[in-house]
Amino acid sequence: MDIIRDTRPQRKRKRIFWVVGGVGLLALAIFGTRLLPTAVPAVDAATVWQDTVEHGTMIRQVRGPGTLIPEQTRWITAETAGRIEQILSLPGTNVHEGDLIMRMSNPDVDMALLQAQQQLSQARAALAQLRTSLQTQELSQRATIATLRTTFLEADRVYRTNQRLFDENPNLVAQADLDRSRELVEELSLRVELEQDRLEVIESTTQVQLDAQEDQIGRLVALERFNAERLISMQVDVPVGGVLAPLEIPLQEGQWVQSGQQLSRVVVPGRLKAEIRITQTQAQDIVIGQVALIDTRTDTIQGTVTRIDPAVRSGTVTIDVSLPADLPGSARPDLSVDGNVIIERLDDVTYVGRPTFGQANQRVSIFKVTEDGAFADRVTVQLGASSVNDMQVLDGLQEGDVVILSDMSRWDGYDRVRLRN
Repeated sequence: MDIIRDTRPQRKRKRIFWVVGGVGLLALAIFGTRLLPTAVPAVDAATVWQDTVEHGTMIRQVRGPGTLIPEQTRWITAETAGRIEQILSLPGTNVHEGDLIMRMSNPDVDMALLQAQQQLSQARAALAQLRTSLQTQELSQRATIATLRTTFLEADRVYRTNQRLFDENPNLVAQADLDRSRELVEELSLRVELEQDRLEVIESTTQVQLDAQEDQIGRLVALERFNAERLISMQVDVPVGGVLAPLEIPLQEGQWVQSGQQLSRVVVPGRLKAEIRITQTQAQDIVIGQVALIDTRTDTIQGTVTRIDPAVRSGTVTIDVSLPADLPGSARPDLSVDGNVIIERLDDVTYVGRPTFGQANQRVSIFKVTEDGAFADRVTVQLGASSVNDMQVLDGLQEGDVVILSDMSRWDGYDRVRLRN
């Protein structure tokens, strides 16, 4: 006889199989695309720069390269053109005021001095001759006046005698003789007055002529002194003590230099200052009195902004930072440094490290690392104020979020990347 089989367990197993298979297919449909290399690109986690979003006080700074320079520097320039005959002191030498550092020569300067001396000697001789001539002329005029006065007095006595005799007896003196003696007295009196006036003119103009000649001598003395100083300047010395600093283009013996050309530079011992070049777009927030940190590569020096150049040169603004008198040994003139100027302190803000992309007050997309650290999803972030190393976050991130700050432009077409350890 036929035995009836029980098929219920077999149908139950098939039902379980189909349920498990359906769940597996659903899981594969949900998570499979994320695991596919073509859908989610892999990024080596060790090659990207990650940072954690923080909340608190953000110090806003701007940075720029610069140089340490002395606060007091004295340039030595050529007063006249000449040839360098000998260089006695090289850059780096400690010198004192008046030390000779260079000898120069110029035959034209020697000739100019000789000509000035010759002209001065001739002018002095001309002054002596003029003084003698004027004195002789004055003495001669005085003698002429004395002779005329004697003649006038004699003629006056004759006239008075003739007048007295004529008054006593008209027959004793003829009328014509009386008139002639009177006319002679009048003529001599007039001549005496004229010669006296001429003497006064000579006396009044004597000093004027002497002063004019002495003025000419004074000018020639100044010209002679100027040429003598030009000759002395060919022996180049230092006006102040210090250390000789190098020039951009070193000078050589035998080289011809022009008037006004730089011969050397003396750095006066004392305090140094920093000249920092800030990009013009960042310099607008800098004001005098702000704190600046100067990085010498081995030390950090705190200073104060004392001057801001009003002009923009090559896209940068130069600022002067005063430094304390007690400087570390690494601080030397002409040392290349980096300067950070503290603009302001922003309290109670959310901030993160400065990304390689995006500027202040912009809305950018950035990859945020998931909690398990296996993936990074693209999020939109509103940035705020910027600093040298930090950037304020206004929206899109929370404290504790981990983001990728490296350049992720290679994955602009993806909203998620897988971080490969």
